[in-house]
Amino acid sequence: MNKIKMICLDIDGTLLNSQHKISQRTNDIIRIVASVKQIPVILVSARMPKGILFLQKELNINEPIICYSGALVIDEKANILSNNGIATSDALQAYSFAKELNVHMSLYKDDEWYIEKLDDWAKQESEITNILPNITRFTDLFNGWECENSGPNKILCMGKPNDIKLLDAKIKSVHSNDLNVYPSKPTYLEIMPNNVSKTSAIEILMRKFNIQKSEIMAVGDNYNDIDMIEFAGIGVAMGNAPDKVKQYADYVTLSNDNDGVVEAIKKFVIS
Repeated sequence: MNKIKMICLDIDGTLLNSQHKISQRTNDIIRIVASVKQIPVILVSARMPKGILFLQKELNINEPIICYSGALVIDEKANILSNNGIATSDALQAYSFAKELNVHMSLYKDDEWYIEKLDDWAKQESEITNILPNITRFTDLFNGWECENSGPNKILCMGKPNDIKLLDAKIKSVHSNDLNVYPSKPTYLEIMPNNVSKTSAIEILMRKFNIQKSEIMAVGDNYNDIDMIEFAGIGVAMGNAPDKVKQYADYVTLSNDNDGVVEAIKKFVIS
């Protein structure tokens, strides 16, 4: 087995426990890996930069981050290494479907979060991420992005499970080749550009650090982690992951409430 030279960690459900906190044991072991072992620990998430950087600070690490499940990659000096967006026309159509079903939609671009009104879904997401959204008319945003030939890095839809299933099916029926659409939990539907993934972003960092995929450990808990779990030399699924995600892993660790990240690092990195 090759020596692990980079650890890629999903955040929600993996690094964070169900209280959305980093446990002291997890914090301690990551500090050992990063400062003593000098192994880059890369946070890989569907979150925006603001939702990741404060966690880096808490862990006392300064490395590149992978945001929006790979649509935006930023290095340790805040330089953009890769930036991909959804076409405004595709975002507009998803917006019309969400309106029909009365499903909340959030738009994310670069390091900004946009909503049309501060409903209960937005309040809940704000409490989880400690980020305040910008309240604005989406038609104005779409018009501006159309002129710039750009679009959002990510769309997040939140609603009742049945409405999310219907929205998922509607968007996929029209955009199966243009967009990467997946439920991250029964009430959340995430929409990203189709040409990006957590793995495509990791490959950018492999070149930066001159690391082979056999030297990477990737740890995750959800469907958007499957590609990096399957890709990495050692792919680890959390104990709280769905069974389908676990099928792709080389190893299933403990749950996020039982410091599964600690167990995986002890087993494969500092045993």
